[in-house]
Amino acid sequence: MEGSPLTTGLADAVRRFVDELTPPVQALGARVPTISGEKLALDVALEAYDLAAAMIDADGLHTDNELLAMIETFGPRLPTTLLRATPGEIRVAGLLSDKRKWIDAPSPLFELLLAADRKNGTAHARTYYDRAMEIAHEICGTDAHVSHLELASLERLRSTLLHPLQKIPTASTTSGRGSPAAAATTEPVPELPPMRTIEELYAELDALVGLAPVKAEIKIVADLVAVQKLRKERGLPVAETSRHLVFTGNPGTGKTTVARLLAQIYRTLGVVSKGHLVETDRAGLVAGYIGQTATKVDEVVKSALGGILLIDEAYSLARGDDRDFGQEAIDALVKRMEDHRDDLVVIVAGYPAEMEMFIESNPGLRSRFPKRVHFPDYTSDELVAIFRSMCEKNHYTVDDDAVAAVRTRLDAIERGKGFGNGRVVRNLFEASIGAQASRIVKMKDVTNEQLAELQAADILAAATPEADV
Repeated sequence: MEGSPLTTGLADAVRRFVDELTPPVQALGARVPTISGEKLALDVALEAYDLAAAMIDADGLHTDNELLAMIETFGPRLPTTLLRATPGEIRVAGLLSDKRKWIDAPSPLFELLLAADRKNGTAHARTYYDRAMEIAHEICGTDAHVSHLELASLERLRSTLLHPLQKIPTASTTSGRGSPAAAATTEPVPELPPMRTIEELYAELDALVGLAPVKAEIKIVADLVAVQKLRKERGLPVAETSRHLVFTGNPGTGKTTVARLLAQIYRTLGVVSKGHLVETDRAGLVAGYIGQTATKVDEVVKSALGGILLIDEAYSLARGDDRDFGQEAIDALVKRMEDHRDDLVVIVAGYPAEMEMFIESNPGLRSRFPKRVHFPDYTSDELVAIFRSMCEKNHYTVDDDAVAAVRTRLDAIERGKGFGNGRVVRNLFEASIGAQASRIVKMKDVTNEQLAELQAADILAAATPEADV
């Protein structure tokens, strides 16, 4: 096992963690004469051990690969008999049992670095984050199959560390997994916008109203990509998984917005080269004459190479009789997905039951679309929050009475299949602006405040939003 990618990857990550964090920790501890520098260096190594142990315990399996990597990485560093232990002995002793809770709250060492950064303007806590995530990814990459629980723990650790970090302004750039330093190994195409870090993209994802289960699924999809990439870099076997996705849910639930962000996430992780989003539907793929549909599919796919192709209401391709060319479009799409598997991701979207019909329309679709992400309808509170966000972006104000009127209008709309969600809110917002304009135009000497104010009467007088969906 010595010198294997499993051992060297974790050992290198731990070495960087210890080497980069020991000096600042020792500098901070120098103010306490009773604590030696050797003791502080050991504390940093134990911190790395606790972190690795928590990630191994994430799924409760404690595999031989994980434990062997742990033994050979920390055995020489810690004053214990770990180096002489076997994986079986560690399991019997329960050495790593219940360690997973360690990542649910910032450790005392991390909080010490945070406090120092706030006081001194340093960025040691950011270094801790970068190196901790590197260790966590290495642990996830020790086994060929990464469990859902391991990926969820990876995100829990990220959230635990990033939340307090975001309150500390810093100009430093990250160098952990998923950052430009790790992902951008070549110069990007000049016309492309700058590559964004995973942290920036996740922050934008988290800022979206609602969609908690969707956000969690997208992060797990991205983390799996990062871990598989890491295994490939180590020369380890990788259980290949499809990057293509099925998005299900009603209209207006944020599917396009999330797809656009995922395209950028995939670019940062090296899955695609450009990270743009191309949207299409049946009309963009199906022609009316024999031989033309494949050409249309080729054109759309070509425009999406290097990014994500989002096909809305994809199930409509599977409808029709023998004279319909929708099935030809599906067959052509399956072939193009295989031809361009290294630089094209396809997301198909629509209602859940209809999308199942679409998946069954071609034998190659089920294996290419193994993952489904469901977008739930927004709650009334979330729809009101979306309305308020639209007001802020367009420099309109609403008081409590106006917000109550928004809720009244939204609660009166029947929810069910086809409910427009964000589209309903947008239509209500635009109709309210129209009603406000009709009121304002009759006034004299209008102030800026009056121009910006949406009143309850404007919202109640607005045209019924669902009529426009």
